[in-house]
Amino acid sequence: GKFIEVALKIITYLLPVIQIISIVFCSGTAHIVLQFTGVVITMFVVLAFIVSVTQMKENWRAGVQKEEKTNLVTTGIYSISRNPAFLGFDLMYIGILFSFFNWFLCFATGFAVVFFHLQIVNVEEDFLIEAFGNEYLQYKSKVCRYLGRKR
Repeated sequence: GKFIEVALKIITYLLPVIQIISIVFCSGTAHIVLQFTGVVITMFVVLAFIVSVTQMKENWRAGVQKEEKTNLVTTGIYSISRNPAFLGFDLMYIGILFSFFNWFLCFATGFAVVFFHLQIVNVEEDFLIEAFGNEYLQYKSKVCRYLGRKR
């Protein structure tokens, strides 16, 4: 758990630097359609991230903070994704990758996406089960981790 959190913090700070370097110094090899798709994905995801934070209101937190009491939010965007903010980060990184593709950025993006997933599976979900118990387990049984509802 701690290794994942530390690695995620490092990549969270490092990836924007890599993205800026890629934008400024690497023309990349992305086709114009891929670049346009990347821009559209990034714009859509920034909007979705703003919606997810807004709907969380005072329940928003960065990371696992056991001493802070919050409510489980299951409505709005959270009725179709248990992790819309994490999904938003992943898709934003992928959108930037599409727009300014190079192999170094591809590797860094893949690393970030994997560690966001590991954070969710190995840290966040365990915390939510501990904090909300059966309420979270019922929610988890109805809403997919990233996108969709279970039947």
